[in-house]
Amino acid sequence: MFYDEAKIYVKGGDGGNGVVAFRREKYVPLGGPSGGDGGNGGSVILKGDAGLRTLVDFRYRSHYRAERGKHGQGKNKHGRSAPDLVLRVPIGVVVKDADTGQIIADITKDGQEVKVAAGGRGGRGNARFASQKDKAPSFAEKGEPGEERWLILELKLLADVGLIGLPNAGKSTLISAISAARPKIADYPFTTITPNLGVVRVGEDNSFVVADIPGLIAGAHQGVGLGLKFLRHIERTKVLVHVLDMSNSEEEIIENWKTVNDELKHYDLALGQRPQVIAANKIDLIDSTAKIDYLKKHLGEDYRVFPISAATGSGVKPLIYYLADLLADLPDSVPETLQEEEKVTAVTADDKITIKREGNVFVVENPYIERRVAMTYLDNEEAVRRLQIYLNRKGVDDALKRAGATTGDTIRIGKFVFDYTDENDKYEGE
Repeated sequence: MFYDEAKIYVKGGDGGNGVVAFRREKYVPLGGPSGGDGGNGGSVILKGDAGLRTLVDFRYRSHYRAERGKHGQGKNKHGRSAPDLVLRVPIGVVVKDADTGQIIADITKDGQEVKVAAGGRGGRGNARFASQKDKAPSFAEKGEPGEERWLILELKLLADVGLIGLPNAGKSTLISAISAARPKIADYPFTTITPNLGVVRVGEDNSFVVADIPGLIAGAHQGVGLGLKFLRHIERTKVLVHVLDMSNSEEEIIENWKTVNDELKHYDLALGQRPQVIAANKIDLIDSTAKIDYLKKHLGEDYRVFPISAATGSGVKPLIYYLADLLADLPDSVPETLQEEEKVTAVTADDKITIKREGNVFVVENPYIERRVAMTYLDNEEAVRRLQIYLNRKGVDDALKRAGATTGDTIRIGKFVFDYTDENDKYEGE
């Protein structure tokens, strides 16, 4: 089954916790802190695989979590970092953040790797906090939570040539005639409901990939007839072969040509400028060259017209050799989904603190602060005091006062809830 879209949840592994420990050795009464660090959590990585052609695996499983790092131990033993979770995806996948719609990555090469959910850093053990002022710290850090997000995976076929045209124009018959692809073929519209790929071999060392794109209809750029799902696969192709049914009347042939090209331009202006070759199909069903002459005259010098019969193979070879020569003159780069400046490869946070009020709860939003709270042992008095100093230095107290927080109000930072005390400028963990 061909699937070209999937929604998945990914979560990087949490970092392992640092520990509080002290040397307990005979004849060493003041051994000092010896708590080791936790290991880093594994990241979730998407990796392009040229051997895959569909996103079907992600239809049966949608949640992916990397392992967390191992906790630290005494005697300065650090926890083991977790391995990354690598998910293989087909070449041509566009990765989007499901909440914002921003593009995270465009996977266009075999072996290309993209980190989509970073693993958390391991927490530091108490040995890391020893200083001249505090030679025996009794606190450590928890592991940093791994990143988590929902992703949309959209597959856009990577093909050199895309066959376009209205339903029943003969695209499936043509791809079966020029390659080993065997799509379902019948004499009724919308026989093809999923794209098909075929490899066309011109010589021993010369071949190219053709995609049979399901038939477009008027309004396809607005989603009519699943048009958006079909149009998406045309974006990657370097050359378009427009298959026209020459058994229609001269007026219908031109109107059909206009319909498909209008849909291309409405969807993406760049598609209207892509090299386009005309495959005037079903010439075995006409008894003269009048329609071919009419088509050439109407299209002018801008389009190369090849009279063919996909059913009998007539005229197909000249079309194939022309496409091979045309592709040889075009750059090897894959057409990008969006301009480079529109892509988002990483989401970075700033120091801005946002205070939102939800009923009687004040919600503090800032990724760095949320991470710091999550890595604090809230049942450790010394660790909490250190957190209070950090929050005050970052301006959280002042921001809460400006937002109207008073003693007794509830404060939420990430997944943690606190009571606010105005007079002492401190938080008490619940």
